This record gives sequence, structure tokens and C-alpha cells, in this order.
Amino acid sequence: MTDITRIGVAARYSDLVIHNGVAYFSGYVPETTLGQSVAAQTTDILDQIAQSLNEIGSDKSKILRATIWLTDMSSYAEMNAVWDQWVVPGHTPARACVESKLANPQYALEIQITAAV
Repeated sequence: MTDITRIGVAARYSDLVIHNGVAYFSGYVPETTLGQSVAAQTTDILDQIAQSLNEIGSDKSKILRATIWLTDMSSYAEMNAVWDQWVVPGHTPARACVESKLANPQYALEIQITAAV
């Protein structure tokens, strides 16, 4: 049987679950840039993701999959401008991006990833 490691366990979810060398992350939302531009919120979220990856001995070149929820698809190019500068060329993950209403109206986006450890 393989081990399952849960990090940041709460009543409804864990921040992160690691199983068989794969890390499954909960969605990331802006922490310090609420109500700011999509670019600022994207940078905030990607900084959080990079920190979390580092904490488990991984990095952004090992992201396997990303799902991005935007509250307005008209901000797609603005988000992508930040994303494109952040990802590692040649190591871009599989990705989906959709428009969705989010839990807090000040969130412009949410990003969820899966990464190799």
C-alpha cells in the first residue's frame, strides 16, 4: 500500500495531498491583492504556488496540470501575460482555463495545479 500525505488538513479539504509522487493542490486564490488587477492577482497566486512547490521539494518545471478559473474571460490576455513569463519554457503543463463565478467577488481568478514531487 502506498502512503498518502495530507498537508493543511481542514474540515472540508486539505491544502495538498501527495500520493505516489504526485502532489494534488487545492485551488489558490489571491491573498494580498484582493480587488487589484488580474495581473497582480495572478502574480500573487503564482508566488504562492512556487512557495508551496518549494516546501515539498518540487518546482514549477514539475507542474503536470493546471486549471485556471477566471471570473471574466476578457482578462484572459492579462492573466496569460503573467503566466507566460512565469512558466518554464519547454515544461509547460497541460492546462484548462474557464470562466466561472468564484466564492469571493474580489477574486479575479483561482488556480489549481497537480505536480510531480
